Order: sequence, then C-alpha cells, then structure tokens
Amino acid sequence: MKLAFIGFRHPHIRTLYKLAQENPDVEIVGAYEANADARAAATEAIGVVFTHDTLEDLLADPNVETVAIGDYYGARGAEIIASLKAGKHVYSDKPLCTSISEWEEICRLQKETGKKVGCMLDMRYLPWVGAVKRFLDEDGLGEIHAISFGGQHPLMYGKRESWYFEKGCHGGTVNDIAVHGVDLVEYFTGKRIEKIERVRTWNAFSKEVPEFLDCAQLMATLSGGTGLMADVSYAAPASCGYATPYYWRFTFWGEKGVLECNYNSEYARLWMDGEESERLLPNLDEPVSDCLRVFLDELAGKPVEIDTEWTLRVSGELLRLQAAATR
Repeated sequence: MKLAFIGFRHPHIRTLYKLAQENPDVEIVGAYEANADARAAATEAIGVVFTHDTLEDLLADPNVETVAIGDYYGARGAEIIASLKAGKHVYSDKPLCTSISEWEEICRLQKETGKKVGCMLDMRYLPWVGAVKRFLDEDGLGEIHAISFGGQHPLMYGKRESWYFEKGCHGGTVNDIAVHGVDLVEYFTGKRIEKIERVRTWNAFSKEVPEFLDCAQLMATLSGGTGLMADVSYAAPASCGYATPYYWRFTFWGEKGVLECNYNSEYARLWMDGEESERLLPNLDEPVSDCLRVFLDELAGKPVEIDTEWTLRVSGELLRLQAAATR
C-alpha cells in the first residue's frame, strides 16, 4: 500500500506513522501539514519528510493510494471527503469528523466510490481484549444487564495541543473520547445502542476556557434492554497522566458474575457467583494484531472485525450522542 499522511496535529498519528514505517506491506510516499509548528514537531519527533506543499497536490498525486488523517478534529471531515472524491482509501485517527452532515457525506461517497474507510480503534489490541471477547461469546457471564465504562483523561491545559480549546477545532468531548468505549462494548457484547437516554457535557476543569465542555457523561439503552452508563471526562489529575485505574475501565454485570478490565491492567478480573474471591481471566495464547494491519487486511479482501461498515456505523453513533449533548 502506498500511503500518504495528511495532518500531524494529534500525537496519535505518530503511532500510525511508526506502524507504517515498520510494516513491509506499506510504503510511505508523502506527507502534508499546513501548520509550520506541527511540521517541525513531527520532523523532530519521528523524522517525517514533508513532500507536498498543498492538500490538493497530495490528493492529485497518482502515486498515493491511501491517505492517513491526523489533523485537528474539525478539519478531518472535509479532508476525508476530499480524499474520497480523489479516489483514495482513507485511514484516520479518531474521530473521523465532527458533524453529522460531514458523516453523511462520507458515507455517501464511500458507497459511491467503494473506497475503504478505517479508524484507529487501537484499544482492540490490548492484551486482555481477545480473552474477554471469547469469555463473553461463550456465555461466561450469562445475560449481561448493566455495563459501565470510564475514560477519564488528564486535561493538561497548557501542555495539550492548543487547538483543543479553539472554536471549531475539537467538536465535543463525547465524540472525542467515547468512541473507544462504545466500540469495545459493542464488540464484546454484540449489542448496539438502541436509545440515548441522557447525555450531559459541561465545563468543570478548564476554567481558562469556559466554553470548552471538558466533562461528559451518558446513559443509553442497548439492544435487549441492557443499560449503559459512561463517564468520559477530562477529570484525571494531570500529575498522574494516564496511569490511574480509571483510564479506560470497563465493568460488565451479568447473571453469572461481574467482569472488569482496564487499560493499565494486564488481565481482566472476574467475580463469579458461587466463588468467594476474585480470579484473573487468562489471556489468549495468540498473537495480537495492530490497527494498521487490520486495515491492510480489509484492503486485501480478507474478513476483519473492524471494517468500513463498522467504522462508519460507530462513528455515526458517537456523533448522535454528541448531538444529544448539544441539544
């Protein structure tokens, strides 16, 4: 795959760039970034070589087959739309875009062109994910009636990229953060969001920018009546970074017991009915893939668990959740 990068405004795209460098099936053939500071930072941090002076030049380059998007959130929708119109496959950091109208146009163009659209849902490749998926598929918890997850991030105002706090650049805390949680919940359970019960966003920590709604909570009903509650706020202490147990913590309450897993643990934990103490769920003895490899497999026509249809559907769900918060 001949891959070109558009935008280096979020650190996530550096991870993707490194994955592309290490993958023998990928050739990096271009890079574009409009912001001079972001260009300099990407060059210094990971050695990016910028090859095109404009987005239009990059998209007109016949050597580019696929584009990777890492611009600020508010710019991504227009860039994805332009890329699809130019006949390119698209792989983006999350979120894909910040408005339902952009999402609808992306869906229309994807169907019209047949080009693939992927997203960096890289939490799928944590060590315990495969074990949790198999355990729940084998009815390990019985019927699941309640699920909660938290994705508490540190705000780090003054250190985090400044565009987060600029009007029109961010697009909302629900759309920004909750996509990883919704993706994993739906992957693990096979359930989908059927009804949005309540979504709230508000400003609590970024007092310097009162219009930035840094806290977000939601309540939804999944298929089969399962309840979902989530908190995806920028509320974690900055000094602790991403090291707390509340940085991506999932709890599933079923008829047979309780399962909990979090980003910073090696194993998922179980408390089962009939057992008096906690036990660990052993991880699968199978190689773990990565998000770029999965997209390459889709391009090759192989069946994958995160395909274009899944990516677009989940992205649409998050935009609807964000719109509910705005209302």
